[in-house]
Amino acid sequence: MTRQSRTSPAGSERSLHQAYDTALLDLDGVVYAGGEAIAYAVDSLAAARADGMHLAYVTNNALRTPDAVAEHLGELGIPTEAAEVITSAQAVARLISEQVQPGSKVLVIGGEGLRVALRERGLVPVESADEEGLAAVVQGYGGPDLPWARFAEASYAIQRGVPWYASNTDLTIPGARGIGPGNGAAVEVVRIATGAQPQVAGKPLPPMHRETVLRTGAERPLVVGDRLDTDIEGAFNGEVDSLLVLTGVTDAAQLLRAEPRHRPTYVDRDLRGLLTGQPEVGPAGEGFRCGGWTAVVAADVLELRGEGDPVDGLRALCAAAWTQAGDGSCTLDMGKALARIGL
Repeated sequence: MTRQSRTSPAGSERSLHQAYDTALLDLDGVVYAGGEAIAYAVDSLAAARADGMHLAYVTNNALRTPDAVAEHLGELGIPTEAAEVITSAQAVARLISEQVQPGSKVLVIGGEGLRVALRERGLVPVESADEEGLAAVVQGYGGPDLPWARFAEASYAIQRGVPWYASNTDLTIPGARGIGPGNGAAVEVVRIATGAQPQVAGKPLPPMHRETVLRTGAERPLVVGDRLDTDIEGAFNGEVDSLLVLTGVTDAAQLLRAEPRHRPTYVDRDLRGLLTGQPEVGPAGEGFRCGGWTAVVAADVLELRGEGDPVDGLRALCAAAWTQAGDGSCTLDMGKALARIGL
């Protein structure tokens, strides 16, 4: 089965941390939320590393530097080197450096992570659209307190024809109090004001995948994420396998409606899934079975029968929904089935 035609989550007899050499882990919604470690993340990552798996942290959040991210992970109990952190700021800085002259000035709309990444590429971060010889505008997540005036500054430069880049376009970002607006929402503000479109580097686009491969040297990577439209689509575009964890943005209903490029290889509740094999999902009569559950489609309704681990039920439902949807998005009534597993 190709990734393009995936119609069910895959099984694995080997634990995932043994089947893959490197975990390319998203941070927000996977390892932590609102700065606090997600349940089971610290112990699961420690066990995977102790058994030989290389861990790399790949984030679309361009606010913090790799040093700051590594320090934060260390405070949470996850010893990390700055070189193990790959950010969309690094990816967009490389993209800009390939298209402008060394030493060029770049207007920064965002945080310190962007400024450090630009300097590493020999570029000069500046704060004003009126800088002489301005070569580019780059926009990345600047935290909830980024002044509105910064969006206006970007707009002034873009309207004068300065090329515009964005670290990523995630519309939302998870936090301790819930889901807040991400860099993509801020990018939309500038797009509406200017009518322009930025070049984007972050997940799920190729510049981020290239940056990750260059920095990690992974040969059998597994992308681990909580978002279908960034983490899982990025793995699809990079033709590598993926694990979706249900600790962040994506819920069960969104997973069942996923189009082919958003369908993960594996699904699990949290990062404990790295340390286990994955159960097989197979045909059972007119439906699909995983564990003690069987999912079937009856009169445009997705039904779930049996009992057991709720995640097994979700895996069976994925097989039924994705098979029915083919290359599209599932439109079946799935409310009662989801209520049975409580995910």
